[in-house]
Amino acid sequence: MTRPTRASRLDGLTSWHATGWRGLRVAVLGLGATGFSVADTLVELGSEVTVWSEDAPEDRVELLGVIGARFVRTSLATVPDELVVAAPDLVVASPGLPPSNPTLAWAVEHSTVWGDIELAWRVRDKVVRPSGPAPWVLITGTNGKTTTTQLTQAMYAAGGWRAAACGNIGVPVLDVVRDPDGYDVLVVELSSHQLHSMPTTGPGAVVPLASTCLNLADDHLEWHGSAAAYRDAKAKVYANTVVACVYNVVDEATRRMVEDADVVEGCRAVGFTPGVPAPGDVGVVEDVLCDRAFLDDRRNAALELAAQADLELAGLASPHMTMNVLAAAALARAGDVTPADIRQAVRGFRPDHHRTELVAVADGVRWVDDSKATNPHAATASLAAFEDVVWIVGGLFKGVDVDDLVARFGPEVRAAVVIGTDRAPVLAAFARHAPDVPLVEVLASDTEQVMPEAVRHAAAVARPGDTVLLAPAAASFDQFGSYADRGRRFAAAVHEHLGGDADGEPADDRPHGDDPDRGR
Repeated sequence: MTRPTRASRLDGLTSWHATGWRGLRVAVLGLGATGFSVADTLVELGSEVTVWSEDAPEDRVELLGVIGARFVRTSLATVPDELVVAAPDLVVASPGLPPSNPTLAWAVEHSTVWGDIELAWRVRDKVVRPSGPAPWVLITGTNGKTTTTQLTQAMYAAGGWRAAACGNIGVPVLDVVRDPDGYDVLVVELSSHQLHSMPTTGPGAVVPLASTCLNLADDHLEWHGSAAAYRDAKAKVYANTVVACVYNVVDEATRRMVEDADVVEGCRAVGFTPGVPAPGDVGVVEDVLCDRAFLDDRRNAALELAAQADLELAGLASPHMTMNVLAAAALARAGDVTPADIRQAVRGFRPDHHRTELVAVADGVRWVDDSKATNPHAATASLAAFEDVVWIVGGLFKGVDVDDLVARFGPEVRAAVVIGTDRAPVLAAFARHAPDVPLVEVLASDTEQVMPEAVRHAAAVARPGDTVLLAPAAASFDQFGSYADRGRRFAAAVHEHLGGDADGEPADDRPHGDDPDRGR
């Protein structure tokens, strides 16, 4: 009898119930929330699991021993000798490891490398409800992923589906597919890092019910190496889609992604637009969100999905939030969720903290936290939503140029308060494009002092009718633990500065996962 090759053995692992998982020697690279979920899943399947990581939290290391996995604390900046000797059958890499990482590059050459999404797709049949394995709805984009994922999940739930929002949103997909009660649909937020390692052909390729790339702008260039590589990773979201590839009508890059995608025969391209929708799209007619895609007489009729008043009630009335609602509605309609259920979900929805969140109003000045604007594209949407802005900007730009953003909005702002350890790009851009706009640098290096100083400077220049807007256009981890930490400190500094004169309360943060597009 011929012994199966490693490749043939791995190709056969397309079910939780496959026998080939037992005894499989697997190296897991990284021990964040995703890495732990990978290790926990593989141990449950009977594989021999070793996790390799340098900065793993002690509580997770202890849990590895409890579940029966080995742990090796070592740097992955060079290939560990013990890993080479171990010669694992499979390597599962956490999404934070860039393609340039030496250990990951070694694994690609000498073993087989999967990401957590491929593993989750292969074992998605652990718990099967009467309707069969839960279909997946995939969501990516430079900005708006989390809100759109939450909206889509809420719409499916309103339609009676047991729906889970998972992936880059903070709940590992592997935790969801192993839930003993099972789900009717998984709404999966995907980072560009997760998409990079996701195959589009072969036994590990995801076949989604519906998919979307909400928008595309340069981001994470230091990880991907180029804008083209980042774009190619995002485009993978559309591969093998069954019902609807949902794209942004005003973002040409997303339309081209759909045109180039290999999809299941009969899949449709559905655009979402802030204007009047063409037949086959969703959009806005006067103050009504309309569906001209998922009805028979789409040339002559439309279905009402929600009204502007519904969006205002839910805090979704800004232009970029409206686009998120339209994209989510198209994804939900692809699963036959009714317009009435979509409207119900919109009315009951509230966005997460740090997304153009009103912190306080005092003396005619609005204080708004959009700490989630971690790149220029996100900050563009935020700045476009307000007039008479005192702009708090800066942080870690991840290889992305802030010049165009300052050229567009810099001349219009009341003043700019510049934070971050490297303020030079922002200062230089203002010198070129808005030299007359008052600039204040926050020189404090202590994390505890950054936001109190920024708030004091902003308050000194703000006038009644102004909005003090935290829209950094940059990642936070040069001075803060995360974008949420940055936003929380901003809100606390605002309330401390205003004392009892403000309307509004400080926000409590909701937990999220550790995956890379969480926008730190």
